[in-house]
Amino acid sequence: MLTLDPGSLSHRERYFLLIGSIVPRPIAFVSTVSGNGTTNVAPFSYFNGISSTPPLLSVAIGSRDGNPKDSWRNIEETGEFVVNIVHEGIFEKMVAASADFPPDISEFDETGLTPVPSERVTPPRVKESPIQLECVLHKLVKLGDPATPTALVIGEIVLAHVRNELYLEHGHIDPEGLRAIGRMGRQDYVRTRDRFERKRPRS
Repeated sequence: MLTLDPGSLSHRERYFLLIGSIVPRPIAFVSTVSGNGTTNVAPFSYFNGISSTPPLLSVAIGSRDGNPKDSWRNIEETGEFVVNIVHEGIFEKMVAASADFPPDISEFDETGLTPVPSERVTPPRVKESPIQLECVLHKLVKLGDPATPTALVIGEIVLAHVRNELYLEHGHIDPEGLRAIGRMGRQDYVRTRDRFERKRPRS
């Protein structure tokens, strides 16, 4: 077995090691708005739920050339964002939104995604997403080398929007109807159609 010391790897090699090992990862399609009103939507796969009470989720957002990405900067400025869940129907537009657009260009305009007003936060939701989570900033922690910083964004979900046909009893979500997309390593993605059930044992 190969033994790797992260300290001996380049930034790029560490990145590839992590995204290839920690799989599949859910995708947070994060919509934000800048202080001057420009909307932004971008995908991030260092994303997960971390608490039910209060309902908290985390998204890690990197930097570009040492500067915060637009989503990071917008969240710091406004304290608000929306996580839109990616399903098969919006996959291509999600990939298109990952391009490096200038800060004054809205990915909504470039991709044809439809912004719809949120109810408790300013950033719009992605209409085409089957689940949209309105969030307020709980905490933002800056991590890593100042030359390549990362922001660990922890948000509290203040309102959730779920398509009627996906919401089952007791809060369960229909995975077959959701058809979420996950992130693998390199340029690879995965569908969530191949599932199996295994009940937890009782002690």
